[in-house]
This record gives sequence, C-alpha cells and structure tokens, in this order.
Amino acid sequence: MQVSENHQRYWQKNLRITAILLAIWFFVTYVIGYFARDLSFTFFGWPFSFWVGSQGSLVVYVIIIWFYARYMNKLDQEHGVAEEE
Repeated sequence: MQVSENHQRYWQKNLRITAILLAIWFFVTYVIGYFARDLSFTFFGWPFSFWVGSQGSLVVYVIIIWFYARYMNKLDQEHGVAEEE
C-alpha cells in the first residue's frame, strides 16, 4: 500500500511530538523524582521533594495532555484529517 507524502509528514510530526513529550514525562517522573531529596529548600511552605512528588509532577502531566490534544487538533486540521464537529 502506497502512503501519501501528506500522511508521511503527518506521521513524522506525530512521532516527533510524542517523543518530545515522553522525554519530558520521563524527566519529570524519574530524574526530578530521583534527585528531589537532594533539593533541600522550601517551596510554598513544604519541602521541595514533597511538592514534586505529590503535586508538581501531576501539574506537568496535565499540561502535557493539554498540549498534546491542542497540538494534534491543529495537526489534524493542517493535514485534512480532522474529525467533523
């Protein structure tokens, strides 16, 4: 099956943004979480390690989901594969 040039560009952009967002997710989940104990300062009245573990990572996850949904909607419209609303 022959895949069109438009579909290839769409898929490459999709894979690129997915890889970038997964790298951010990995960094927030594992790297910051691993080194959070070494970050010994107070953030909004709590130790930073507690804040990262309980609140900070969740905020980043919601931002990642919001950005991905917005980006993919624009990409779908750009490449003519958007769903009818």
